[in-house]
Amino acid sequence: MIESGVMPKTGAIASRGRIAPMTVSLPEISSVSWSTFMTGKDPGGHGIFGFTDFKDSSYALRYPSFRDLGTRTIWDALGERGMRSVVINQPATYPARPIPGLLISGFVALELEKAVSPVSYLPTLKRMGYEIDLDAARCKENARELFSSLRALLAARQAVLDDLWERESWNLMEIVVTGTDRLHHFMWDAYEDARHPHHEDFLSYYRSVDDFIGRILDAFQRTCGDGGFFILSDHGFCGSRKEVNVNAVLRKEGFLDLPEGASSLEGVTEATKAFALDPARIYLNRKGAFPRGSVGTEDERPLLEDLAAVFDALEAGGEKIVRRIVTGDEAYSGPFARSGPDLLLVPRNGFDLKGRPGAGETIGDRRFQGMHTWDDAFFLSLDASVIADCGELTIVDAPKRILRSLDVER
Repeated sequence: MIESGVMPKTGAIASRGRIAPMTVSLPEISSVSWSTFMTGKDPGGHGIFGFTDFKDSSYALRYPSFRDLGTRTIWDALGERGMRSVVINQPATYPARPIPGLLISGFVALELEKAVSPVSYLPTLKRMGYEIDLDAARCKENARELFSSLRALLAARQAVLDDLWERESWNLMEIVVTGTDRLHHFMWDAYEDARHPHHEDFLSYYRSVDDFIGRILDAFQRTCGDGGFFILSDHGFCGSRKEVNVNAVLRKEGFLDLPEGASSLEGVTEATKAFALDPARIYLNRKGAFPRGSVGTEDERPLLEDLAAVFDALEAGGEKIVRRIVTGDEAYSGPFARSGPDLLLVPRNGFDLKGRPGAGETIGDRRFQGMHTWDDAFFLSLDASVIADCGELTIVDAPKRILRSLDVER
């Protein structure tokens, strides 16, 4: 978008400063990435491994929330030094809890009433008609409603930002635009195909985002001068061609014993060696960890090798599906590392890996036009020196560099 001239204001920032590619934590989904960003730790250090996780000693699922975050945030670190943060539309922070400043939760917040701290700001949000997110089910099927909702949400974010910019005293102002994610999932084809009926709508939304960024930069420079102005993404994106069901592969290869069409993993038997959660998190059916666990400590390494061999050989139409296979020990460090998956699969672009329990087909039609990627997120700093020595930048590094720009070390 910068190179094509669609986002000239953002391009000017990149020209003055520096933009660097960035890898994100695995799996490459928003709940994990934003938890990593807000803590400066990988999932082994903060305890969030996905939108779903297992209940203790059970195959039943729970839905981790902000309450489950197992370490302090960058906003806490700033607060310890008497600094205040204003955070707008931050995913993975629901239900909102007090921070040194003000927090408005983003995706997947369910009720606005529980998405604001302090709650005294709630009446203002309601007067503005502020909404947390668009209606994904309706917008996926209705392009007109999608683009209308995207414009309305961006305008609402701008209104709240303008209000809080003047109303609050702050040292860190953070705002998240999730509309680009929705657009990519639902309308990626319109980006890639210049003849698509909504190609211009796609570009028009990005021009609006560029204007949004430009307004923030103008306000920032009037208030703060040059320096600590940053833009980053929590993952990359590419087009999706096929969905690949990891549990279907595990069942076919004899690692998973679960009835066809099962709606959960609660019916796995002792014959099961491994199973997966979205998007491609594979867990060993360990003795002591699960009710019908069958994998002993001595079996773990050879089982992981067998699993890696299966997915390394997995192909569709002569094309390899899996690009990279990472063990939990390689991906995670910290007190929660052992609670995470044992194996993670990074797909090749175009193959959207899923962990639904009951899907019979190994490879099926895509449900979304766009899918997340792991190693082409980005970090842009108006002050090039902040990332001049970054080498291979990861999302774990991003908050540390932001804090350093404020003369704060974690």
